[in-house]
Parts: sequence; C-alpha cells; structure tokens
Amino acid sequence: MVYVLNKNGQPLMPTENYSKVRVLLKQGKAKVIKKCHFTIQLMYDSTNHTQKITLGIDSGSKHIGISATIKDKVLFEANVELRNDIVDLISARRELRRSRRNRKTRYRKARFDNRRRLDGWIAPSVKQKSRLSCNDDSKST
Repeated sequence: MVYVLNKNGQPLMPTENYSKVRVLLKQGKAKVIKKCHFTIQLMYDSTNHTQKITLGIDSGSKHIGISATIKDKVLFEANVELRNDIVDLISARRELRRSRRNRKTRYRKARFDNRRRLDGWIAPSVKQKSRLSCNDDSKST
C-alpha cells in the first residue's frame, strides 16, 4: 500500500499500483515523503476525489485494534499491545515511599489524606491507554 498526497500535501486515496508509483518517481512527477508507511507526494495538480473511509477502533483492556476500510477493501489495520505493568509499578513506588517514611521519621504525623484529585482526573493506566491511541503515527486519511 502506497499513501499519496497531492501537490498541497492533502491526502488522496492510497494505491496498490506499484508500477505506476515507480513510473511517477522515475519521471520526477512525484517525490518520496516517508519511507515507513511509504508515502509519495505528487508534483503536479490532480483532482481531490476521495472515498469515504471508515475508522474502526476496538479498545480492549490488553490490546487495541485499529482498522481503516472502504466499502470492499481494508486500507490499514494494526494491533497495539498495551502496557499492563503500570499498576504494579505505582504500587511498588508507594510501598517504597511508605517504608522510607517509617524508617526516617518515626513519629511523623500521618499525611496520607491530604491529596485531592482535580476534576477530570484519570488513572495513570487509563491515561497511558488514551495517550497511546491518540499519538499513533500511522494515521491516514
């Protein structure tokens, strides 16, 4: 699959006609923009006709599935494995912090109840999941 941009950098429909792409590159009518998710940009004016693309996202607890399809063809699909160690890392950090407090200041007044969560607070494990799906480099039209 070769992704195509028009002269102004706007996305067009991707193509699977690799011979056409090779000819355009050889004649200087297109240039390579990215090699990973191979993308070319046309150097001449073209029409901006595109088809409607449906984006499907299945966000599970351990995997996120992403696909972009038109009526009869899959243009892009990916499966992202999420990190599952965030809760354990935060728990270990909390245990170390508690033991450090007990070791250094034996008669310290308890101050575990002074943390207020602001409106819109999201748990770190959920925040990582949303950040991962929003910063995906493989977005196409």
